Amino acid sequence: MSDIIHLLPDSVANQIAAGEVIQRPASVLKELVENSIDAGATFIQIVIKDAGRTLIQVVDNGKGMSETDARMAFERHATSKIQSADDLFALRTMGFRGEALASIAAVAQVELRTKRAGDELGVLVEVAGTRVFKQEAVQCDSGTSFQVKNLFFNVPARRRFLKSDNVEKSHILTEFYRIALVNSSVSFSLFDNDEEIFNLPASNNKIRIESIFGKNAKKRWQQQLLTIETNTNMVSIHGYVGKPEYAQKSANQYFFVNGRYMRHPYFHKAVLLAYNQMIQASESPNYFIYFEVDPQTIDINIHPTKTEIKFENEQAIWSILSAAIKEALGKFNIIPSIDFDQEGAVDMPTRMPVENVRPPQTNFNPNYNPFTTGYKRPTLDWEDLYGGFEKKDEPIASSIDWESDIDMPVSATITQSEQQQTIEQTDSRTDNFQYKNRYILTGIKSGLLMIDQQRAHTRILFDFFLTQIEKSQGITQQVLFPEVLELSADDDLFFEQILPDLQRVGFDFDSAGTNSYRVKGIPAQIEKSSVIDLLLDMLDKAKTTAQDPTASLHESISLTLAEASSLKAGQRLSSEEMSDLIDRLFACANYNFTPDGKKIVTTFTQEELEKRF
Repeated sequence: MSDIIHLLPDSVANQIAAGEVIQRPASVLKELVENSIDAGATFIQIVIKDAGRTLIQVVDNGKGMSETDARMAFERHATSKIQSADDLFALRTMGFRGEALASIAAVAQVELRTKRAGDELGVLVEVAGTRVFKQEAVQCDSGTSFQVKNLFFNVPARRRFLKSDNVEKSHILTEFYRIALVNSSVSFSLFDNDEEIFNLPASNNKIRIESIFGKNAKKRWQQQLLTIETNTNMVSIHGYVGKPEYAQKSANQYFFVNGRYMRHPYFHKAVLLAYNQMIQASESPNYFIYFEVDPQTIDINIHPTKTEIKFENEQAIWSILSAAIKEALGKFNIIPSIDFDQEGAVDMPTRMPVENVRPPQTNFNPNYNPFTTGYKRPTLDWEDLYGGFEKKDEPIASSIDWESDIDMPVSATITQSEQQQTIEQTDSRTDNFQYKNRYILTGIKSGLLMIDQQRAHTRILFDFFLTQIEKSQGITQQVLFPEVLELSADDDLFFEQILPDLQRVGFDFDSAGTNSYRVKGIPAQIEKSSVIDLLLDMLDKAKTTAQDPTASLHESISLTLAEASSLKAGQRLSSEEMSDLIDRLFACANYNFTPDGKKIVTTFTQEELEKRF
């Protein structure tokens, strides 16, 4: 029987390795830009076309490669980052496995141009499907330029199962953010189909955060970020955390260690506990936290993406991180305030006028002597005192003249038949009572009905907006002075998904430049003053909804519009307005709960009310 175990050809082995390393166009971008960072580049230009399917180009001004190195770079496990296993415990570079370029060349057409600063000519290498088609000397600038074309051209199943352009662009931007946020000293530019998306000059970390996310006017990063910084023998931690009032469902959360992005649920829990009782359970704080540790105390070689990192002293670093965040929050007095109910309270002056203040006056007789007053104890007739016990009991009320001593309430003198008639009239009347400008109380045959007016109005408007979206019946009111909505690149991708629904409900937009829209018209039911914040809220909820396959984008938009347009807390309503609100609420299919599950109506039965009396 012949032997059955044999070595796989390099082309097959490279394609197998590419399945783990290169998952989508964003993986190619990550590997190429990390190589540019390791090459000492101070400027990196990125060009993508068709969400990376057609072209991903990365150009840098790094140290470049020689002719031999350019050819060896496409071999498996060929790297300049490490030389022995001991180097794995002292890594200061982004890459070290030597698999990225070989994996990319196995599933794409790659063109490499590179030149060192001291060389007269550079080198051109063309590789496709692990085969080298060309290698020659060329004239080019110092540095390195990679062009990756037709990704997965020889793996049609992988290419067919790539997501839509918007989804793939979102992944590309995510990888770009992870690299740009931790390398603020490097200049970056990003082009998408010949349109410049980012132009980031060299700066510091805080300015880099503002440059990437600052186009969203709602964020105001310079105002919301609090600085954290602590240095110990074990770890140095610096960065920024967001104020609690800026917490949101789709927060920007980044951990970096030794210049590398990482995911770490354990440290994420430390951040959340520091914000305990400061933010709602459904929201998360923004944070950008940078760790500096001894490379020998961490293990990066766990996953091909290098985003999972093990720490030798996780528990101690957890405590240091938690203490640093609590210190930053406490230093800026970020504590929850106590809101007392002051409705109906007496307005007590806190300061009295000082011009008429007089000392208290006392009067006394200096010649008074209690032993010379002639006081005599009164005599008592004990027989008269106990004489009443020998008389017959008489009704106590017989000696009281009700008509002369007390004004008898009119309601107390009605007969039983008149009382029954009054109850029936009370059950059938339509008058309503508003309690604390928040709840509507109305009588029903079975007892008392209490309605949360704001939640009731939200339910009414939700059904209204949802019908408008589904039937394209929105009514637009044009604005006199259009406002401009500016978005970041990744927010613009999600905004394009909800744009048709916004137009169906009554919004009117036109383009105002890259990632910008001019709001020319708004739905007739909303206020113009809050239109930009409203659009940003809908965008944040759309991003959250996109991560939940069971959520409906139409319902998310309708709920946001309903919450923004509903009655404000503490709004006074007339009797007619309360009656109209109740009628419209009970016309809804589900009047008991809001779309997000909050209770609207509570009933107190007649038996429950009688038990309280």
